[in-house]
Amino acid sequence: MLLAESADAFGDQINPYRSELLVHCYRMLGTIDEAEDAVQEAFTRAWTGRQTFRRSISLRAWLYRIATNVCLNAIERRKRDQVEPEFAVGPCPDDLLMGMPSPDIGPEARYDSHESISLAFLTVLQVLPPRQRAVLLLRDVLTLRATEVAGLLEMSVASVNSALQRARATLRGSYSRPGRSPAPRTLLERYVRAWEAADVRGLVALLREDAVLSMPPKPSVVGAGRIGDFLAESIFAIGPMRLIETRANGSPAFASYVQAPAGARFVVFALLAIESDGRHITQMSAFSDPRVLERFALPVELAG
Repeated sequence: MLLAESADAFGDQINPYRSELLVHCYRMLGTIDEAEDAVQEAFTRAWTGRQTFRRSISLRAWLYRIATNVCLNAIERRKRDQVEPEFAVGPCPDDLLMGMPSPDIGPEARYDSHESISLAFLTVLQVLPPRQRAVLLLRDVLTLRATEVAGLLEMSVASVNSALQRARATLRGSYSRPGRSPAPRTLLERYVRAWEAADVRGLVALLREDAVLSMPPKPSVVGAGRIGDFLAESIFAIGPMRLIETRANGSPAFASYVQAPAGARFVVFALLAIESDGRHITQMSAFSDPRVLERFALPVELAG
């Protein structure tokens, strides 16, 4: 393949890969804002470094090499800036992620395109050292061969295989595959009713016994009973709430609104992303950062 000589034609040539590269960078970095910046930087580097492209490698693989290295550099900057301890994975609206998995993902992948964008999986990924994270994604999600990954990351095949083994071992020890199943409509309806009625008992009944409530960057609450106690003491005491359904990371999510002190209006409070095993809710992830909420184009307030 020959690369286009004009900037516009080059953009047309590489733009078909933008969506899948965005998903890859999101998996690497954990936030969609950083992922978008990484893809933009990768495309800029591709244009300025187009003379380094060799026809012995596909255009797609070349772009993945650049994007992965951009992500590795971004993670290194986090550490230099000492923001890594405060880092938390952020949610992403479905319309940016769903329907755009890599075309090479097949049945041999250890993690399918749905699981690999789940908040639970992304959170555990961030525990891995950056290069192990890259190797695991390229091998077990994108299903590239070890020799291909070695070429992309400028590692030996032995080093790739070793990094992959260590990454898999870490995931086995810290990530429990959830057996995800779509949440039935009735479960979601009961969930909304419980929140809006501040019905702690009703909400706890919908949770699996080992359910997790994550509230990054705060510590998680584990166990249905403990989650119920926390909500009763810290959340439902705030006042009446309303929920509006949306979707994040391939799963149902809800924007929660709390009644304003001065009247009947309800103002946006948090995004609640949930995961289910088909019978119970297994995980709730709550995000109150205004920058996160803006991503979902939610109403700022609701009428009473």
